[in-house]
Amino acid sequence: MIHWNGLMFFFLAVFAVSFLVRGALSALQIRHLRLHGQEIPDVFVGKIDKETLAKISRYTCETARLGSLESLWDDLLTLAVLLGGLLPWLLALLPAWEDRFITAGLLFYGILALASALAGIPFDLYRTFVIEKRHGFGTITLGLWLEDLLKGFVLSTVLLGILLAAFLALLYYAPQAWWFFAWLVFAAFQGLLLWLYPVLIAPLFNKVEPIRDEGLKAAIVALMAKEGLKTEGVYQMDAGKRSRHTNAYFTGFGKTKRIVLFDTLIASHTADEIVAVLAHEIGHWQGRHVLKQLLFMAAGSLVLLWLASHLIAWPLLYRTFGFAGVVPFVGLLLGAVVFGPLFLLVTPLLSALQRKFEWEADGAVAPLTGGTAALAGALKRLAKDNLANLHPHPLYAWFYYSHPPLVERIARLGEEEDKKGS
Repeated sequence: MIHWNGLMFFFLAVFAVSFLVRGALSALQIRHLRLHGQEIPDVFVGKIDKETLAKISRYTCETARLGSLESLWDDLLTLAVLLGGLLPWLLALLPAWEDRFITAGLLFYGILALASALAGIPFDLYRTFVIEKRHGFGTITLGLWLEDLLKGFVLSTVLLGILLAAFLALLYYAPQAWWFFAWLVFAAFQGLLLWLYPVLIAPLFNKVEPIRDEGLKAAIVALMAKEGLKTEGVYQMDAGKRSRHTNAYFTGFGKTKRIVLFDTLIASHTADEIVAVLAHEIGHWQGRHVLKQLLFMAAGSLVLLWLASHLIAWPLLYRTFGFAGVVPFVGLLLGAVVFGPLFLLVTPLLSALQRKFEWEADGAVAPLTGGTAALAGALKRLAKDNLANLHPHPLYAWFYYSHPPLVERIARLGEEEDKKGS
């Protein structure tokens, strides 16, 4: 039976504030776009017309509304599961957890994960086959979508199952120090995935092959050589069979480090623009941004696991949500759900840190390529091709954006180019 005590009212209050903040920010974003969405920013004059700007507004509003609806659905499901006593009911259906701790824990989380995935399928279908196709992005077939869904399910079941089994074993056999050893396992798991992704996981979903344009490859290798960086190779990926969105990324480390370009990017951008985009990525390597983010994540996960080790021993946490006693692996979920919304407070700080890294990476482009015009051109083309929002609300951008707003970013690149020419 659910207990309406101080902890329950605290949870509901934090949950409600989180919901209202997210909803208010989304509403501000849409309202701001309606007010300013027909204004072509100065840096995009001659690059984007009124018709394209109208498409951007429609696409941004549709994706924002769907995101808000999906978030609301997730919140309602969370409340229904917690307040409806479904977690104690589920635990009662499983093998006695005192005797089969790891098995019961795997089944408990596995069933919840499956239910959550099934609940999200209608939104993914609508996003993929209605919104994306309506705006000219979607190229994926239903058969390929189902294949991706199945592969993703099997892959996540195996990988996350292994990680969860390790956590549960540590929780059972080392109840006092499990959090520290779990942190070591988590860090090692992250490193292993980073190493394996380019050579084992990515090829399961896409055909990844050496880039065919030898001239572009030579330009990229020469750019890397300027900084003494070596890569396992420069590759292209058949992203176009799923979507017309464009992108490129660095992935892996050590012998698996490689550059991957979407075939859609190669088809729509000049060699100079692609090289400039990759120069920006090299700026991240120069600033050790990836390493700093990994260290920050490692420190944060250590603190969270330490806090979790105290929460799972708190009897009130279990009584509040209808459990008769302490069930350690259930406590991990309850602690995350009750106190998780508080981490919305640190979202603006994390966003600001990531934007700082992006500004620093932009600053590396001119020394590497001789100017910023090519990167500015690439960003303008990316904005047009991907229907990126050119009018984010300042508060929304401050709170959520991991990259500086495009208009501000391109304007600063233009100022750098002007300084070079003067």
